[in-house]
Amino acid sequence: MFIRLAEQHRQFVQELVMNLKALAIVLERRGYLASCYTCGSQMNSASFMVSLGDNHLIRFLVSDYGITWTEMRDDRELMKLEGAEAIAQLQELANLVKHQIAPQDYRPTAVQQA
Repeated sequence: MFIRLAEQHRQFVQELVMNLKALAIVLERRGYLASCYTCGSQMNSASFMVSLGDNHLIRFLVSDYGITWTEMRDDRELMKLEGAEAIAQLQELANLVKHQIAPQDYRPTAVQQA
C-alpha cells in the first residue's frame, strides 16, 4: 500500500511541475514576468515565480517534501500557504489566463480579504 501511495505522490508532483511550467509560459505571453525552474530531468521539484508589478511577487515551490505558496510585497511576506491551500491559491493565479486579466488588474483573493 505505501509503495503505491509513494508512486502516486511522485506522479502528482510531476504533473504539478509540468502544469507550473506551462503556466509560466502562458503568463509570460500575457505580459507577466514569470519563470519556472526545475532540477534535473525527473521533474520532482520546481520553483515557480511571477511578478504582479509594484514589488508584488508570488513564489510557489513544489517538491517531494511539500508545497508552498508565498506572496510578498516590498520584500515582506504577506501570506504563506502550504499543501491544498497553496494549490487552491495557484488556481486563482491560473484564472488570469482563463479570464485574460492584465497584470495591473490582478488582485489575489487572499489579499483582497486582508
